[in-house]
Amino acid sequence: MTESDKVFAGSIPKLYDTLMVPLIFDAYAANMAELVAAMSPRAVLETAAGSGALTRALASRLGADARCVVTDLSQPMLDYAAARQGFDGRIEWRQADALALPFEDASFDVVCCQFGAMFFPNRIAGYAEARRVLRPGGRFVFSVWDRIEENAFADDVTNAVATVFPHDPPRFLARTPHGYHDVALICDELRLAGFDDISIETRAGVSRSPSPRDAATAYCQGTPLRNEIEVRDPGLLQLATERATQAIASRHGEGPVAGKIQAHVIVAAG
Repeated sequence: MTESDKVFAGSIPKLYDTLMVPLIFDAYAANMAELVAAMSPRAVLETAAGSGALTRALASRLGADARCVVTDLSQPMLDYAAARQGFDGRIEWRQADALALPFEDASFDVVCCQFGAMFFPNRIAGYAEARRVLRPGGRFVFSVWDRIEENAFADDVTNAVATVFPHDPPRFLARTPHGYHDVALICDELRLAGFDDISIETRAGVSRSPSPRDAATAYCQGTPLRNEIEVRDPGLLQLATERATQAIASRHGEGPVAGKIQAHVIVAAG
């Protein structure tokens, strides 16, 4: 992972939330929120919350007496998520590093993280922090994307953008969001962090977009892939988006499009 992989700023948060979230995140957020709510937690910590897709799903499912602390390393993303959510007295927003959480030991019943662990510079340290702040019997619930070949639009976009930069193709999507899919490695790292009760479910789904262009714009301009494109040549962002649009249209059609997505959902206890 490079430093630019972690930069969600400028216009990225809004495009990410308005295009990427409905494209690939909302369905998984609903599933994780139901999973967490079924545990009847009184105190929940969300790390790497991004633009708040999981937060919004949790808010509609947690009890009136539940407390939810929502954190992210990126202040622009956290600000956007808080504004998008609106006031909810159960929710506290805190800028925080998942690898150095500013909370006391045994503070939460559940720690959850939707599609954030791939961005941890040291995943074992991040997992150990989750375990530290969990109460006895608590659960760490998180998700990661499966390999890029199991996620149609991400694969289409990566291959299309590579044609714009054949000698130095941007690999953000394959390297980071889809770069941590080995379930054996995930289990090993969780055990090294102190978790010994681990379950992993691989969940396939369908990603839907109103058009190939919306899907291409989501990936090319609403994620840090945009940073990789612009550092090579900012004048080629539109061309890269157009190539991605053409690739998606050629595989999935010109109108509303649908493609496979797949992720791992992990529940761990110490």
